[in-house]
Amino acid sequence: MSAPSSASSGYRAWGKRLLDLSLALPLALLTLPLLLGAALLLALQNQGQVLFRQLRPGLHGGLFTLYKLQTMTNARTTDGQLLPDAQRLTRLGGWLRATSIDELPQLWNVVRGELSLIGPRPLLPQYLPLYSAAQARRHNVRPGITGWAQVNGRNAISWEQKFEYDVWYVDHLSLALDLRILLLTVRRVLGAQGITAAGQATTEAFTGTPPSSHSPVA
Repeated sequence: MSAPSSASSGYRAWGKRLLDLSLALPLALLTLPLLLGAALLLALQNQGQVLFRQLRPGLHGGLFTLYKLQTMTNARTTDGQLLPDAQRLTRLGGWLRATSIDELPQLWNVVRGELSLIGPRPLLPQYLPLYSAAQARRHNVRPGITGWAQVNGRNAISWEQKFEYDVWYVDHLSLALDLRILLLTVRRVLGAQGITAAGQATTEAFTGTPPSSHSPVA
């Protein structure tokens, strides 16, 4: 891959963070009434439980606390194991996911500098040792609320496809690409496309890519 242009380097260094702040802070304030309304409904349904908190890997794999609205109950089996996602996802939670309202608290993660508006989605810490060398390059940029993989299938594509899209984004990051992803995200949200994997309430866990299937490092 050729070296990034000076304009691209400048956007990576400071322009992307400026875009994040100029959009995320106004959006967080404008959507606050919607967020509070959803939180009230969840509090009534989930016996006061509103926010979902979970450690996720950020830039260079450093951990931070990700915030979302809690769309699933904590229902468990008789031996204390959580029930499958499909059984814990409530009707209200499904609607919040379909409309992406459950993602609104992450705007505050963006304001705090833990997330970007656009970037590879932050996944689970236990996935870190499972990545190939190429796949691990997805952590060379801040993770995002939406990204190139999300507008090209989201949870309806394989893990390997997602990671290929993530690494492609890292290599081609630019203002034009980020604006394109933002516009495509609006279209995907309005159409509620790719919310779940086939036969799943969300998506299957990543268990690693077979060595023969690893994409070559760029």
